[in-house]
Amino acid sequence: MAKKRTIRTIPQERTPMAERAPSDRVRGFMEVACGYTPDEAVRESERCLFCPDQPCVRGCPVGIDIPGFIERIGEKDFHGAYDVLTDTTLLPAICGRVCPQETQCEGICAVGDTLAPVAIGRLERWVGDMAISEGWTTSALIEPSGLRVAIVGSGPAGMACAADIAKAGCAVTVFEAFQQPGGVLRYGIPDFRLPNDVVDAEIAKLARLGIVFRCNTLVGRLFTVEQLLGEMGFDAVFIGTGAGTPIFPGIPGESLSGVVSANELLTRANLMRARDFPAYDTPVGIGKRVAVVGAGNTAMDAMRTSLRLGAASVLCVYRRSKIEAPARAEELHHAEQEGIEFHWLTEPVEILDDGQGSVCGLRVRRMELGEPDASGRARPVAVAGSEHEIECDTVVFAIGTNANPILGQTSALDLDARGYIKVDEDLATSMDGVFAGGDIVTGAATVIEAMGAGRKAAASMKRYLGLTGGDVPYDSEPTEAMLFGFASHQRTYARVLVA
Repeated sequence: MAKKRTIRTIPQERTPMAERAPSDRVRGFMEVACGYTPDEAVRESERCLFCPDQPCVRGCPVGIDIPGFIERIGEKDFHGAYDVLTDTTLLPAICGRVCPQETQCEGICAVGDTLAPVAIGRLERWVGDMAISEGWTTSALIEPSGLRVAIVGSGPAGMACAADIAKAGCAVTVFEAFQQPGGVLRYGIPDFRLPNDVVDAEIAKLARLGIVFRCNTLVGRLFTVEQLLGEMGFDAVFIGTGAGTPIFPGIPGESLSGVVSANELLTRANLMRARDFPAYDTPVGIGKRVAVVGAGNTAMDAMRTSLRLGAASVLCVYRRSKIEAPARAEELHHAEQEGIEFHWLTEPVEILDDGQGSVCGLRVRRMELGEPDASGRARPVAVAGSEHEIECDTVVFAIGTNANPILGQTSALDLDARGYIKVDEDLATSMDGVFAGGDIVTGAATVIEAMGAGRKAAASMKRYLGLTGGDVPYDSEPTEAMLFGFASHQRTYARVLVA
């Protein structure tokens, strides 16, 4: 029997991961983090205490068996580690890169009470990358059910739902408005954080499950949700379209040339390949001095992308302090390394016109922190007489997003006051057979939270369709109330048209 690990017997230092030098990486879109070597992965796995109460699993929105896959890395059973991961996620190479582990699994790691927490995200990424390089796949014995399910949106929520539903034997079609699948993973996250070839490889695994992707298909314009369930013959629908409508603060000068949303900037650079101009004819026209308003992960991506597109200097304008910045610590650190100029406790009040309809600067005011607001963060309060101007020729807003209104405008779905889709605790919408999850329900959240919603919706959809999978156990309904071993709510039914 292996000797029990204690905080004193494990490696005391978190295994570092190699990164490309800042002076080198700002000249292109190559990935910044280089990943672990096999020896580094094994060493880091030796830092796990295998706690009996498994707090890291509780901190994971999809409930990955984290100690299980780490234990197999330590045993050098790398394929086994991948098998454990793919019991709950088909996207380990993605989640290992972009999930905010520091506030989820790693945030409550017991090792982190005394030392730096186990690098769970780095280990997950390493296993996912090895699976891609070695061509590993997970094989599932799928018995066709004869049921058809439509997934609207190919982002993390849609892909997680599609995978679970396909494994249950349903014929799954994913409808994507853009020309390539992946959703925010492809259009919203730059290659230096999440390379497109990783997204392609993970999506290919879904295609091997028989999932069909129909791109350039905007549900709500070409056809409605009602038509999916009606004349198009789908038995259930999941909506995971995200929340991609940008928010602007409503200050003077927003209509000037040179004002863009971070969504537009990143979509043009990532999906439309403006980063490769002139090889791709999608120029962005980024200025020499760029001001990005906001300090979340999207803001960091916009700043660092602007540098790589040729901006001479990029600055961050944020009305709170560095402590309150919602970006991941790693992304903020990388931005600082790359020379981003930070203006903390600064709020824009007007975008300045150069007299020809273009941006020439930003009028801002200093802020100080007051009492906490509804978000729990200190409320920024303007400092009287502190207004001043910052020179810039491009302003990028990265202060949040709202729900895209198309589905709400073209279907009978009930929406909340903010325009997001209303669901119950099972993620069922007001329309029979239609479920929803991810940002279109909650507002902007993380990739792994969206995946968790997709998996939860899939479980609810399977119950609705009368399917029983490993995550939907037989109920303890009294035997006399059961029919052929199935509880009442597990039986399927046929739709009839009542004249």
